[in-house]
Amino acid sequence: MIHHAFLKRFYTLTLIVAQLLLSQAAQAQGEIREPEAATGFNQKKAVSAKQYMVVAANPYASQAGVDMLAQGGSAVDAAIAAQLVLSLVEPQSSGLGGGTFILHWHNKKQQLTTFDGRETAPQQASSALFLNKQGKPLNWVDAVVGGKSVGVPGLLAALNQAHQQFGVLPWSVLFQPAIDLADNGFIVSKRLEKLLGMNFNPGIHTLPEIKQYFSPNGIGIKTGDTLKNPQLAKALRSIAKEGVEVFYQGWLAKKIVEKVQHAIISPGLLSLDDMKKYQAIERAAVCAPYHQYKVCGMAPPSSGGITVIQILAQLQSFELAQYPPNSLQAVHLLTQSARLAFADRNKYIADSDFVSVPIAGLLAADYLAKRGALIDENRDMGQAVAGSPQNSLEFADDNAIERPSTTHLVVVDKQGNAISMTSSIENGFGSALMVQGFILNNQLTDFSFAPKRDGQWVANRVEPLKRPRSSMAPTMVFNEDNSLRLVIGAPGGSRIINYVAQTIVGVLDWQLNVQQAINLPKVTNRNYVTTLEQNTAIAKLKPALEARGHRVNVRPLNSGLHGIEVTKDGLVGGADPRREGLALGR
Repeated sequence: MIHHAFLKRFYTLTLIVAQLLLSQAAQAQGEIREPEAATGFNQKKAVSAKQYMVVAANPYASQAGVDMLAQGGSAVDAAIAAQLVLSLVEPQSSGLGGGTFILHWHNKKQQLTTFDGRETAPQQASSALFLNKQGKPLNWVDAVVGGKSVGVPGLLAALNQAHQQFGVLPWSVLFQPAIDLADNGFIVSKRLEKLLGMNFNPGIHTLPEIKQYFSPNGIGIKTGDTLKNPQLAKALRSIAKEGVEVFYQGWLAKKIVEKVQHAIISPGLLSLDDMKKYQAIERAAVCAPYHQYKVCGMAPPSSGGITVIQILAQLQSFELAQYPPNSLQAVHLLTQSARLAFADRNKYIADSDFVSVPIAGLLAADYLAKRGALIDENRDMGQAVAGSPQNSLEFADDNAIERPSTTHLVVVDKQGNAISMTSSIENGFGSALMVQGFILNNQLTDFSFAPKRDGQWVANRVEPLKRPRSSMAPTMVFNEDNSLRLVIGAPGGSRIINYVAQTIVGVLDWQLNVQQAINLPKVTNRNYVTTLEQNTAIAKLKPALEARGHRVNVRPLNSGLHGIEVTKDGLVGGADPRREGLALGR
């Protein structure tokens, strides 16, 4: 009990310091938003391949995926192997304790399938989950660490469902690269060391298991160190042999629930019954035309699919192809369309199994044309107001914070089948609760903490078994003949939407290859301020944009985009120079 009380007091002090630092950073930036973790810029060139390709956020993961394809595996097989390795080598971003959205393209059948592996709220959760004793919403930093923020992890259920439909290699084979690396160790990257030193998640320095893993013998791991994870290796062996049932119903499920319910800080409500009942969901993709192309993404609870499509569709009449990529006019138009799309997103999009989301209305051509007509070509519109799409219900606006620690991978196999997959544990290092060598998510903080605003319900409020809204936006673009053109996606919290839309414009309108489009200096607007990427040519537009009425912030934008183009000459892959991803193909 003394040990427990001491840890709780120590954690509280750390939390107060972290909250002050985050508050100061937000004020300095003019935004109530997280400082994303920028870890340098390493110039990369497009990679070409004739047969198959994998682009993932870490070289170990890209290699694992390519190895599966070399053995005759499918795009799904490669994605599973790569993701399992990411669970080990990129633990701050995704893993067994998190969730995912997956787009799968079956080339022969010309069929697009999506898998929703988003986390769910416990059955005992209520709309008051993140309210304090006075009925006021908690500060985000007070909710992030510990058990209260943990949803039922959906990653493995979605991977298993995708494998059952589209896998070729045996399930157990896909686990071997991650098991070998966990047993023998992987080389710690500069990015992982830097993220650990940034102290944006106080839990990694206070909660015992995660602190011991990243600071063995009290010394933090460094770039070039070899880090082993025998506990994760044991978990992976068990899942490889016994299937996902051991994770959702067996000894791993019991360990997860025990960790959440008995967390030193903020014990949670997750139960064994919650774990047992979890199901990944196959949903219809959301698609709409952009010029002669068709753009497809995830349906709700992802807001990424609809919002990316809206940004693009609202710009069709402006013919972005006539403007240079980094020009004032192109940047202005992108931000204005993003304002409109984010206004709709914040009001209407949530888990469609709980809320009536007007998907058809939001994507209707006449509605998008009317929204696009609100854009002034020469003046910032200020904060946009949500529209009134057909069949919409009245909800209060919600701007729930989403953290940027996410990962994205893309695969195209020898048969032309493709995967676009975004995965996350939410905040960097998630809830900081570590179970059997992997970190549990804090995805429930993606819900609106306030269930009502001005007397109206918020669509994205907490409800039992509900999935929180996400900005993850795995996307595919198709040609007029329905052949695959582009596979793209990114991490980056709610900025994902801006990153993906801008990159699609780069490829389709500005005729850049996917690497050049990913390299473009980034601009985001989430219906608040226009943010320009620091130390780039685009940052020089600040005075001109301010003259048009924009509020402008210049800061690092750590996008992490990964994409594959399908061209008449083969595959072209791109990895974001702002992170450590790698495109590999043959």
